[in-house]
Amino acid sequence: MKAVAKYIHMSPRKVRLVVDLVRDRGVSEALVMLRFLPKAAAKPVEKAIRSAAANAEESFGLSPDDLYVARITADEGPTLKRGQPGPRGRFKPILKRSTHITVVLGERAAGQRA
Repeated sequence: MKAVAKYIHMSPRKVRLVVDLVRDRGVSEALVMLRFLPKAAAKPVEKAIRSAAANAEESFGLSPDDLYVARITADEGPTLKRGQPGPRGRFKPILKRSTHITVVLGERAAGQRA
């Protein structure tokens, strides 16, 4: 009931904007939201949630309808440090950030539909 997407070439700050929208929502509701969200980070987050749901279904035999996003984080991955020459011979750093997305799904009880 856990999935990790590593080394996503996107800033963690941008991914957290999307991650905060789907936290504590049902899996099906989160996937519908992400499909129509106009942010580039929605695609890798959707992929990670689908992977976690597939893991829960395959390993534990749980239905995706009973699952919700219990915990989801976008942590900082390694940063590629590149540079570009600036005026007067100076070095202008360019930081190419990456993200690790961790999704943990929980099971809702039958009466806990939200």
